[in-house]
Amino acid sequence: MDRRKNYLLPALLGKKLLPAADSQFAIIAPDLGLIFLFIALASCTPFLVGFWYGEIDLLLPMASAPAGFGILGIWLASIPKAEGEAHLPVALSAVALIWLAAALIGALPYTFGLGIPYTDSVFEAMSGWTGTGFSLLPSVDDTARMILFWRSLTQWMGGLGIVAFTVALAGRSGLTRFQLYRSEGRSETFMPNVVATAAEMWRIYLVLTALGIGLVLLSGIPLWDAVNIVMTAISTGGFAVHSTGILYYESPLLEMLVVPVMIAGAMPFKLYFLLYYRRSFGFFRDPQAILLFVLILAGCAVITFDLVTISALAPAEALRQGIFMTVSGITCTGFQNANPRDWYGATVMVLTALMLIGGSAGSTAGGIKLGRVILALDMLRWWLRRLHAGWRTITPLRHEGRQILEHLPEYEVSKSMLVVVLFTLVVAVATLLLLHLAPQAGFDSADVVFEVVSAISNVGISTGFVSPGMSPGAKWLFIIVMWVGRLEIVPVIALVLGASRRL
Repeated sequence: MDRRKNYLLPALLGKKLLPAADSQFAIIAPDLGLIFLFIALASCTPFLVGFWYGEIDLLLPMASAPAGFGILGIWLASIPKAEGEAHLPVALSAVALIWLAAALIGALPYTFGLGIPYTDSVFEAMSGWTGTGFSLLPSVDDTARMILFWRSLTQWMGGLGIVAFTVALAGRSGLTRFQLYRSEGRSETFMPNVVATAAEMWRIYLVLTALGIGLVLLSGIPLWDAVNIVMTAISTGGFAVHSTGILYYESPLLEMLVVPVMIAGAMPFKLYFLLYYRRSFGFFRDPQAILLFVLILAGCAVITFDLVTISALAPAEALRQGIFMTVSGITCTGFQNANPRDWYGATVMVLTALMLIGGSAGSTAGGIKLGRVILALDMLRWWLRRLHAGWRTITPLRHEGRQILEHLPEYEVSKSMLVVVLFTLVVAVATLLLLHLAPQAGFDSADVVFEVVSAISNVGISTGFVSPGMSPGAKWLFIIVMWVGRLEIVPVIALVLGASRRL
């Protein structure tokens, strides 16, 4: 049998299933079914909000999401599981399809409940699941609370990952689930197995969410607003319950209280585990945490300086915008207390660079990740030491406190740098397509680059280019960019290559 033909979920591509005992699809289908069934269960949570606020007329439209996930999950779970090991391309393709299906089904409440076009609904759903924060809703202020909570819930669940969420609920491990977990861009291994790690991460997530709600309530905003803000801040998502976002409250205190919540979401969750279980406060010994704070301080200083000297803002207002926008950018949260379109070009480029770098690996943040930046710096020092010591001398690469010998340094750095190159390539191609196929009056190439970087890094900060008035082609392009950015591109490439082999 040609194993290359087994890369995809055949039913989703309209292909005839291979015999269950021999098919890669039969190996992975039951686990996929369990994932969708757990998503269906979690999708029922907004019903509580609907009952509480008396939005009975939206119960049926909202039911379309759990019904869709449930039907898909039951069908997949009913397929007899075949013995064997799922190939890596299969796991990668499956994860890409899970996230795509989550957006396609998660869009149904927006279409049936709000009556907006399905393309806009898929955009909204993909922005939610990926934690991007772009929105095409006509008026957030006029949207029912059940739908608003659904938006916040998708960002909160997608923050740590759909697979990580369901693996934690499943309660048992397995090679297939491990492959799916790793294919989602997760590499945390601070517990004996992937289920224990995922479960521990979600316990940490719940505690951070509860603490964040208590902190934000100190600003005096209502509980409803605080819950939604913290759910989207800790997940570094950025959806808000008002059209003007954080600026609706006109509260510098609230903005400063949200800052530590955003930072908490962008820190490596392993540090919280060590803090609780081993009483080890390693925040200032972890390279990613150190680099995160260094970049926050540097970005805040540069942006504040530019806003005072170039944009002529009052120092207090410049500092307010500098702190909040810097943290929102590098943590990939997307909350805004300023419009970057009003800033000088060099200031916007600083924010663009911070968004592209993103937060820590093992966090809810997007972007290239601080871990890859640190690896690149370690690799640079390694090359300089090799030049000094001579090429015939074995020079180990030191990374994360361990030595990587012989040919492995090139292999380690190539894996990480591949993602950096792919990110850059996607930004370039998407920008060119938008400039040629979907130009908008009043926006130049710098605005488009900023929006694309914001989309692929799953940030959501916008200059106004992303709007309901965009062409359908531009909306679908942004949907794809958000999708590939959240999965760090490779799973989507595996899906496309697998599909091309079956055509």
